[in-house]
Amino acid sequence: MYRSIHNVLLSSRHVAPSPPVKRCRLDWRAKAQRVEEMEIRVCSNRTCRRQGSFQTLETLCGVAPPNVTVKSCGCLGRCGSGPNLVVLPDGLTVGHCGTAARAAEVIITLFAEAGHDPKACLDALALRKRADIEFANRNFTQAELLLSQAIDLKPFGGIHVTFKCRSLVRLELGNYSGALQDAEEALALAPRYSEAFICQGDAFLALNKFDLAEQSYLASLDIDPSIRHSKSFKSRIIKLEEKLAAANIS
Repeated sequence: MYRSIHNVLLSSRHVAPSPPVKRCRLDWRAKAQRVEEMEIRVCSNRTCRRQGSFQTLETLCGVAPPNVTVKSCGCLGRCGSGPNLVVLPDGLTVGHCGTAARAAEVIITLFAEAGHDPKACLDALALRKRADIEFANRNFTQAELLLSQAIDLKPFGGIHVTFKCRSLVRLELGNYSGALQDAEEALALAPRYSEAFICQGDAFLALNKFDLAEQSYLASLDIDPSIRHSKSFKSRIIKLEEKLAAANIS
């Protein structure tokens, strides 16, 4: 396997086997996170941009469930009543979405079941942003605490990203089993989440489960072929090859 892994992972043609993913144990996982793919497009034209569409776009990306893709787009009409957004494939247009609170309200109204609180989504997003700063400063213990607080809020959307982020933090802390568990929680919520497969592969690699690490990296590559050319992905493959070589020698 050592001789072929580099070519398999970085070649343009491959079939990615599915690594084992544990069933999510979270009984509060929303049904909307498992339904058909949908898309929100946020107008980034001049008028809507002046009315705060970039903040709207950022908030929607942070609190959307995994089955909802958020993108910017050109003018949707109705200038002056924005920021405007459209929900596809339904074609529903929503106006006056210029604050973070309004963006979270739109997500809850359109996709969530009764009982979900938009404020919980925003509070969890704020905690995740603070954790990102702590992670960048290598304050991993504080980052883990903040991310755990965000998860405990049980927000409707963005929870899969938070699990992925905590997986990264736990990997840095040397908690490899915890990192693997969080990656699997993220994948249970978002089975096509390429970054979570990367985290899963990193955890398997740290646990010296080389075959499973390879499968996870292959699955990530199958979802997002563009990562083949990234330095970070290539470095992971080199690290996997080195560990395989050392294992074969021993």
